[in-house]
Amino acid sequence: MINGLSEINSGYGSNSITNGAVMGKEDFLKLMLAQLQNQDPLSPMEGTEFAAQLAQFTSLEQLMNLNDSMDVSINANYLLSQSINNTLAATLIGKEVKLNGNSFQNNGQENTTLGYNLSTAASSVTVKIYNESGALIKTIENAPKNSGDNKLIWDFTDNDGNSVPEGKYRFEVEPKDAESNLLSYSTYVLGKIDGVKFTENGTMLVVNGSEYNLSDIMEIYDSNEG
Repeated sequence: MINGLSEINSGYGSNSITNGAVMGKEDFLKLMLAQLQNQDPLSPMEGTEFAAQLAQFTSLEQLMNLNDSMDVSINANYLLSQSINNTLAATLIGKEVKLNGNSFQNNGQENTTLGYNLSTAASSVTVKIYNESGALIKTIENAPKNSGDNKLIWDFTDNDGNSVPEGKYRFEVEPKDAESNLLSYSTYVLGKIDGVKFTENGTMLVVNGSEYNLSDIMEIYDSNEG
């Protein structure tokens, strides 16, 4: 650090330093000038000491410039990756996709395909579907119970056989073994990618009217595949 700074009491107080947690190169230069102005005339700073402090200032300036360059590079890489993601996402339109999660949208289509993966074969599986308000509107008993992936088609009717209104829904799965113990599982939604949205939060896929992040994709396949 610069010698003699503790002896500077007048003409250059701490308020003169740029406000902030990090001292910048302008603050460093001001401190050097303040030291020169307040040095003891009977014991002036030696040339070698002053040269060393100039070298410190030069190093600081170079580090600051390097930091600015790194920020520019990081921002450029981020924009490039976003551009690549946007381009790739656009090529997915029309593809069938498996998406992580248990929420989906009813936009007036005839039915929707729900999926879940069981860690082991179950003795019984019950699927419960809730509307956006959290009300249980459909209970499906004797759902598929095989180990691994299972699919279930729902025709958007409630327990009374009436068509449910358009909106957001979610489903929960209750797989049990022979002793009625709950088994572990994961849920997913199946559908076709209808479009892509570019938002401030990143690229979003539109599947059956609902928006999903690219990170929600579990699998992509052609519609002519089984």
